[in-house]
Amino acid sequence: QELALKSLGNEGLFLFSSLDTNKDLYLSPEEFKPIAEKLTGVAPVSESEEEETPDPDGETLSIVAKFQPLVMETMTKSKDGFLGISHVALSGLRNWTAPAAPMSVLLARQFKAFLPPKNKLDLGDPWWIIPSELNIFTGYLSNNRFYPPPPKGKEVIIHKLLSMFHPRPFVKTRFAPQGAVACIQASSSFYYTIAFRIHAEFQLNEPPNFPFWFSPGQFTGYIVLSKDSSHVRDFRLFVPNNRSLNVDMEWLYGASESSNMEVDIGYLPQMELESTGPSIPAVIHDENGNVIDSRDPSGEPIQFVFEEITWQQEIPWEEAAQRLEVAMYPFKKISYLPFTEAFERAKAEKKLVHSILLWGALDDHKASCASSVPGSGRTLRETVLESSPILALLNESFISSWSLVKELEELQSNRENEFYSKLAELHLEKYNFPVEMIICLPNGTVIHHINANYFLDITSMKPEDVESSIFSFSTNFEDPSTATYLQFLKEGLQRAKPYLQS
Repeated sequence: QELALKSLGNEGLFLFSSLDTNKDLYLSPEEFKPIAEKLTGVAPVSESEEEETPDPDGETLSIVAKFQPLVMETMTKSKDGFLGISHVALSGLRNWTAPAAPMSVLLARQFKAFLPPKNKLDLGDPWWIIPSELNIFTGYLSNNRFYPPPPKGKEVIIHKLLSMFHPRPFVKTRFAPQGAVACIQASSSFYYTIAFRIHAEFQLNEPPNFPFWFSPGQFTGYIVLSKDSSHVRDFRLFVPNNRSLNVDMEWLYGASESSNMEVDIGYLPQMELESTGPSIPAVIHDENGNVIDSRDPSGEPIQFVFEEITWQQEIPWEEAAQRLEVAMYPFKKISYLPFTEAFERAKAEKKLVHSILLWGALDDHKASCASSVPGSGRTLRETVLESSPILALLNESFISSWSLVKELEELQSNRENEFYSKLAELHLEKYNFPVEMIICLPNGTVIHHINANYFLDITSMKPEDVESSIFSFSTNFEDPSTATYLQFLKEGLQRAKPYLQS
């Protein structure tokens, strides 16, 4: 390591390390490949692609990419004019204004990766296309990388699709939950509609610049394909744009994994792939088996007629999306309602509101805020919020909700509904960066709250070191964070008793 530093200097060693994936201080041909491709401009055919022997009679699917770049003004750093941020750091982001490939033609058979395994044929029963290999114990993958590892197996088609947006998609994110999950939304004699959700991210910078990670909250979509994958009737993949922030960004400022990392969030109006129509045969035969021209005598393309699909079983899109969300995030076994709806429901059911207020989203793979910020929603959702005792108590006594600070600021300033405006104000008064957990009455009165950083600090201490405190450790649970969160909820219920009884 010292010799390498001496030979290469800090930044040279940083680049070397980003390629040296097994950290043995030697570059194998496989590890050197990204640089070879960059210098020669030629990408060799990968093994996974060689395996696909195109069926000469197979069908092809045309897909178009639609992309509107990130709205720079939605980034928190834009408020002070990106003060202190070098232009170079954001160059990959600023220069990404159009999809890498506006149109692509793929083989219908390549989409067989979306077909269900034989034991997952019930509607809404999720399976993993690409399994998540990370959890709270395995930690996360290195930030110091520029080039994605070669995709394998079912990753190939997803890598191909995401490469239409940008040349460097990572089909496995640095943080859990990674991967891609799917379920059957509808079924007929010959076809499935498969709903899917993918967590992937892009590396926007290349050497000599430092890494810049661009992580959309999720990709979701559906595919209508025949059960033998010979025909694709319809395909759509997109980043949801229904919330005010939907992308997390993280970029390094120096030549080491522990270098300062800047974080921000922003809004991406459109990132979408869509088939232009059903897949069609690459070669057309007449009834005698002779190849015929794909255009009629006047030069117009031959029009294909497709049979109507009669669905024998189907579930609503919202239900399929919810099943996929719970597969990715077990904490979603209980519903997290929109902010104002949670208070209406709490009033009707005479329950308390358990509310989580964050800088960024709780149920996007990017987590609540950046990974480098302690106390992020990622830690919460992967530990306490998905533990059985917490799920049981929340289900029994609370209506849960999570909100973005930005959304509540907008609600507070909207004077059309004074009650909602006041609810938002009462929440924001208690908020401290990055995440605040709040318990309140249906009228918005906050009766208990705790900041995630403080919560994580006290739960990482040994019980005997906690002086007293607002929280005592229960001996019933091995996990101090579960015990402490349970105590937090129970104290909220205790404080609310006079109000709930009246």
